[in-house]
Amino acid sequence: MTPQALFWIATGIFILAYALIISEKIHKTVVALAGAALMILLGIVTQGEAFHSPELGVDWNVIFLLFSMMVIINIMRPTGIFEYIAIRSAKFARGRPFRIMAIFSLVTAVLSALLDNVTTVLLIAPVTLLICNALELDAVPFLITEALASNIGGTATLIGDPPNIMIASKASLVFMDFIYNLAPVVIVILAAYIVSIKLVFGRRMTVKEELRQRVMAMDEREAIKDPVLIRKSLAVLAFTMAGFVLHGVLHMEPATIALMGAAVLLLISGIREPHHVLAEVEWTTLFFFVGLFIVIGGVVKVGLISWMSLKMLDLTQGSLFATSMVVMWFSAFASAFIDNIPYVATMNPLIVDMARQLWPTLQGTALLHHPDLMPLWWSLALGACLGGNGTAIGASANVIIVGMAEKAGRPISFLKFMLYGMPLMIESVVISTIYVWLRYYVLKI
Repeated sequence: MTPQALFWIATGIFILAYALIISEKIHKTVVALAGAALMILLGIVTQGEAFHSPELGVDWNVIFLLFSMMVIINIMRPTGIFEYIAIRSAKFARGRPFRIMAIFSLVTAVLSALLDNVTTVLLIAPVTLLICNALELDAVPFLITEALASNIGGTATLIGDPPNIMIASKASLVFMDFIYNLAPVVIVILAAYIVSIKLVFGRRMTVKEELRQRVMAMDEREAIKDPVLIRKSLAVLAFTMAGFVLHGVLHMEPATIALMGAAVLLLISGIREPHHVLAEVEWTTLFFFVGLFIVIGGVVKVGLISWMSLKMLDLTQGSLFATSMVVMWFSAFASAFIDNIPYVATMNPLIVDMARQLWPTLQGTALLHHPDLMPLWWSLALGACLGGNGTAIGASANVIIVGMAEKAGRPISFLKFMLYGMPLMIESVVISTIYVWLRYYVLKI
């Protein structure tokens, strides 16, 4: 086939895959794997490129980092540590509804930064329903605010949200790069978020004294199922987090550190048969990533991404400030309506190609870490992660919260989620815009 024919075939597969993922008519993992198979079958990418090429194939750093963290959390989940934290937080709030909402939001945000947002909401939501039932409160506002807080908190670190993991791998960024560049603005956004939910929900949250006392009477120690395993798990998690912080100094990929943490915890946990731990790994998510990387590799190879990057530079007339603003706001609204994972998978090579157009003599980290390019990476991360708060389908954490609410008999409609999420998402992106402008274009620090 001619290069032009391959270009249009790859572009067609890419567009069709996106359309099917957005429509949700077919499961996104099936769509991604089918698209990947077609890319290889039609010779757009070779099997060697699909599985071994850093530019065109599967990013195994992302896959093994996600897999390893899932294993660690699956071992920790049955111990009761997360239920203990939630009940303790509710009692610290003295059973007062808004205080519980604010503390649960903060706990969710912090855990999402340290673990990942999907795992965090899976752990916090059931306890939230328990507390709300005890207080005879509508759980929906609590669940929505936790979903939004998880996406805000996950923005702060390399491992907090899958888009950040993907950006870090593509741009060769280390754990502390995210802390240094994104954590400051996330703290400001989180403070503004707590004030905003106070204005939205604060006045209508009142409960009877006897119901409040019911929460105060809960014994968080009863939630602990295996104190020995908790100590082992927290020790391994602490060493793993330390490894993430130091992985640039250690010259190890985060995936290697996480895999070692998962292996050590499996060894010392006393689990004889790891089948149930491995069975609970989100394999559908991992294989979605695998397929998606190959589909994106196909359109990178045929030149679609190069064409898109040139068009973006034309649109912004070569101004990198204008480009970073376009990237942030377009990412925010695109991620509100489509999954931010395939979106970032598309944008990553686009930014790399844009850099090559601007600085053709540079290679490797000299190109990826060019001082003028760095604000684009942070704009992409902020837009993609925070934009997921716009709608119920914008982020995986939102989808999980909506599903758990429906299962508990508290359905959350698409419109209801968007009425709360979209204004708070816009607020967070406005703060991010001011931050990026001030830090990287005015103060230049």
